[in-house]
Amino acid sequence: MCVTCNPYVHWNRRNRGRSGCCRDDAGGRRLRVRASGLDDLHHGQSISVSGVCLTVEAFESAESTETDDGSWFEVFLAGETVDKTYLGDVSVGDAVNIERAMAADGRFDGHVVQGHVDTVTTVTDIEQVGDDWRFTFELPDAYGQYIVDKGSICLDGISLTVAAIDREAGRFEVAIIPTTYDLTTLREKSAGDPVHVEVDVIAKYVENMLDGYGGGS
Repeated sequence: MCVTCNPYVHWNRRNRGRSGCCRDDAGGRRLRVRASGLDDLHHGQSISVSGVCLTVEAFESAESTETDDGSWFEVFLAGETVDKTYLGDVSVGDAVNIERAMAADGRFDGHVVQGHVDTVTTVTDIEQVGDDWRFTFELPDAYGQYIVDKGSICLDGISLTVAAIDREAGRFEVAIIPTTYDLTTLREKSAGDPVHVEVDVIAKYVENMLDGYGGGS
């Protein structure tokens, strides 16, 4: 469990960055991300990179640099993070979604997202419908029971609503409005690309409590 993480809420309109330096390190990988609007970062703060809760180890604000590349921060990906996410395959220049942890006095404007990725799924189809977009994904094994029609789901750090689900075909869909499409990495996705999945943690708690009742009967 990432004990440094505060909840993230509805972070599909926050920021998008580009990966910079990527290098393997002892037991994991180091990733540098460039993005604007992060001048108040501090060492040890939690930050989400495409839905993965990570800790800022180094940073530099745009005001302190002599270039026009904007602010950057660096995070360490532990071995488990590399194994369970696709961040181990991110290359220089790849787009990532960036989100800060929710402040204690912030507006609760979405569903609770912890930044604890459950699994990785795959984009199977993308269709434009008028001004909106319809994305279809594989229904991930062992997590399909937590994905329900009109329920909440987090994909690459974006709080979304399940628009349709076909359990027999093993897929689910989300509808993407133009703002979300324009401001996130979804605009750069293609069929076959990986996506981080974090299911609704409340569903997990409910399941755990019901299992407890069942075991005591």
